[in-house]
Amino acid sequence: MTQIRIHGRGGQGVVTAAEMLARAGFLAGHEVQAIPSFGSERTGAPVVAYCRFADVPLRTREPVLEPDVVLVQDPTLLGPAQPFAGVRPGGLVIVNTTEDAPWVREHAGDGEVDATVVTVPATRISLDTVGLPKPSAAMLGAYAGRADHVTLAAVQQVFRDRFPGRVGEANATAAAVAYAHVRGEPDPRIVPSAEVSHA
Repeated sequence: MTQIRIHGRGGQGVVTAAEMLARAGFLAGHEVQAIPSFGSERTGAPVVAYCRFADVPLRTREPVLEPDVVLVQDPTLLGPAQPFAGVRPGGLVIVNTTEDAPWVREHAGDGEVDATVVTVPATRISLDTVGLPKPSAAMLGAYAGRADHVTLAAVQQVFRDRFPGRVGEANATAAAVAYAHVRGEPDPRIVPSAEVSHA
C-alpha cells in the first residue's frame, strides 16, 4: 500500500487533488481511496487530504499519519503544518516552490528526515498554462514524474474528464510541464526549431 498526504490551503484544490490522484491511480489498475480532512475551513486556511493506493481491497479509513509521499502545495506551510511529520524512511516529498531541496529542508525544520525532497514551481506553471494559481495538476504531474504508481497520461486524462475543453487541456499541459521539470526533461511546450537547409 502507498499512502499520500497532501498539504495546502483552502482554495488551492487540495481535496480535488486527492480525488484526481485517486482517479489516476484507479486508471493505473490500483485499488484507491481519497479522504478529505477539514473542518470549517475558509480560503487560505490549512487543508489536508489523503490518498491511498493498493493492489488489494482497502479497508482502513483513518488519516495518513505515516505517509510514503507528501505533496505540499504551499511552501508557507513547511514549518507550521510539519509536512515531514511521520514520513516513512525513503519517502518522497514534493514541494511547490521555486527554491531548491536544501531550502525546503531548512524551512521545514526536518533536515534529518530520510526522504527524497523534490521541488517544482507548480504555481508558476499553473499561472502560465491555466491562468490561475491552482497548482493541483502540476503537483500531480510532478508526482507522476517521480513515482511508478501513476502515469502522466492517467493524470492528464482525469483532468480532461473533469474539465472538458480548454480548462482540461490547460491542466493536462500543466501536468506535462511539471512532469518534465522533475525529470530534467525539456519543457514540452517548446518545439525545437527545425534546422534550415542551406543546400
